[in-house]
Amino acid sequence: MTKNTGKRADKEKEKAQHRSASAGAPAPRRPAARATRASHEKKAAAPTAASTKTRASTRTLSSDEIFDRILLAIMEHKLPPGTQLVEERLANIFKVSRTKVREAIGRLVHDCIAINIPNRGAFVASPTPEQAREVFSARRLIEPALIRELARTVTPEQIETLRAHIKREEAARHSSNPHAIIPLTGEFHLLMAEMSGNSILARTMRELEMLTVLIIILFSAPYSDACPDDDHAQLVDAIAARDEDRAARLMLHHLQHIEHSVRLGPTDDKPVALEDIFN
Repeated sequence: MTKNTGKRADKEKEKAQHRSASAGAPAPRRPAARATRASHEKKAAAPTAASTKTRASTRTLSSDEIFDRILLAIMEHKLPPGTQLVEERLANIFKVSRTKVREAIGRLVHDCIAINIPNRGAFVASPTPEQAREVFSARRLIEPALIRELARTVTPEQIETLRAHIKREEAARHSSNPHAIIPLTGEFHLLMAEMSGNSILARTMRELEMLTVLIIILFSAPYSDACPDDDHAQLVDAIAARDEDRAARLMLHHLQHIEHSVRLGPTDDKPVALEDIFN
């Protein structure tokens, strides 16, 4: 028994010495390796300016944005009436699916900016001279009454908005783009229609205004200005003075000037390539 007890004591002593030696040894290096790996992962995950810019540049356009791009091209005389809107080519240009292009074209057709011809496809609307006369006749009936209503109900805030818009028109007239004024002059009439508070009239005016833009594009001389520089300013002055009769007279004169600025006859527009317009 004494001998066995002595052996056990020797083993316990060896274990105690081993534990003491281990306590003084340097710490394992494995945690440091894990920390280094975590640092690399964190750096890899952190977004850089270049990666953010790449993601932004590869963002696909929505159907609404495609609609806006096509509409602006029409209003700036870049996409003439009668141009075919080919889904596949537009999808390649905008790097989107044909479904999104189809949705955008559907909106253009709904707003009478484009037409669908069975078995041929969609085309930018091309009003005839007779349709142009009908558009101007409708505007002469609607807008003098509309501006009378606005002169009765206008608020100081609305006058301020109209004057701010005229400043944008003035800036566009002096810009390097001779067509930049066209969408703004149209927006001025739509703005007044919305301010009148009649949603039906506002919707009708949107359709008539877009047809007017197409008529101006189709029948006006290049770089001609259908709206004289000070016509809109005079209209706003009459509205601000709540002078209904003067506002109506000025509007009628303004519309007649627009109609007389177009030449309702044969046109000689040359075909254009969609890729040249949007690229």
